[in-house]
Amino acid sequence: MAGTAIRTGRGSGLRTGLVLGGLAITGLALCVVAVGIGSAFIPPATVAEILTYRVTGLGDPAHWTLTQDDIVWNLRLPRVLLAILVGAALSVVGVVAQAVMRNSLADPYVLGISSGAALGAVAWLVLGAAAFGGATVGFAAFTGAMVALLAVAGFVRFTGSFSSSRLVLAGIVIGAGFTGLTNFLIFQARDNATTNSALFWLLGSLSGARWDQLPLPAVVLVAGVLGVMLLSHQLNALLFGDATAAALGVDPNRVRLLMYVIAAALTGVAVALSGVVAFVGLIVPHAARLLVGSDHRRLTPVAAVLGAVFMVAVDLIGRTLMPPEELPVGVVTAVLGAPAFLLLMARRTVHFGDS
Repeated sequence: MAGTAIRTGRGSGLRTGLVLGGLAITGLALCVVAVGIGSAFIPPATVAEILTYRVTGLGDPAHWTLTQDDIVWNLRLPRVLLAILVGAALSVVGVVAQAVMRNSLADPYVLGISSGAALGAVAWLVLGAAAFGGATVGFAAFTGAMVALLAVAGFVRFTGSFSSSRLVLAGIVIGAGFTGLTNFLIFQARDNATTNSALFWLLGSLSGARWDQLPLPAVVLVAGVLGVMLLSHQLNALLFGDATAAALGVDPNRVRLLMYVIAAALTGVAVALSGVVAFVGLIVPHAARLLVGSDHRRLTPVAAVLGAVFMVAVDLIGRTLMPPEELPVGVVTAVLGAPAFLLLMARRTVHFGDS
């Protein structure tokens, strides 16, 4: 199939290992820098000492102040870790969406999945726990994401003509509908504080990161990545169409359903914690394919790590570009992602399935 290169063999495995190692080193260095930069600058060497002491107990606390320790450990590190989780989650969703939909332009934002998750989360925020029987905001976001994903897939299947243009248009229209409902809920909110909080959150923000927010998305991310990797052979088969996949012993509908659940779960936790962050799932998977090809055994972990590094960098840009003001990460990714989306549409250098 045109545009699909699935690399296999020992050489590809070595290449993937080198790419992951390089990304990990780059990401670690970037995290140390990101934790140190802010209204109170902390040198990278001091950040590294504080983190080493906190994790291993090695080091001399006399080398830094209690204020520096509090800033690094309680304020900035949770934010950086949340950026890692959100970036990795959205990137893996992009990989899944592009494979299952056989569309190079598919991502959580373009397909309306993020908008569905946002509707669920905002409904929880505005209407309160009573309307959802005490459900958490994460579960509400997951439900909204699942509804949006099934709506897009169901519409395309109902029309009987699976094409890239129809899929993208369906996602954009359905996403716009969910966004309209979200704005309506915010408009109807009686509490100004809730309204302002929801509006700021919708722009995409990591500023409210706390340690107690991290365990759930970490567990969901690990489970999602493992699930995608376990089904990597089936995803590879789907790239060649349902008929070919069935001939290879793969049940396309079963694989799609499992991938829908994984995509909705990852998008739900990401949106619940960071708001709507556009185009990460579009940009990162294509960059990862340039590095290791389209074999999902290698593409999935590389996209996850690359997405984590990308989101840390985006958040750092948002925090430092216009001091003392902070640009929401959703604004930065939209500015970066919109030209990338148009370039992909214009050049069509990478595509899956029918056009």
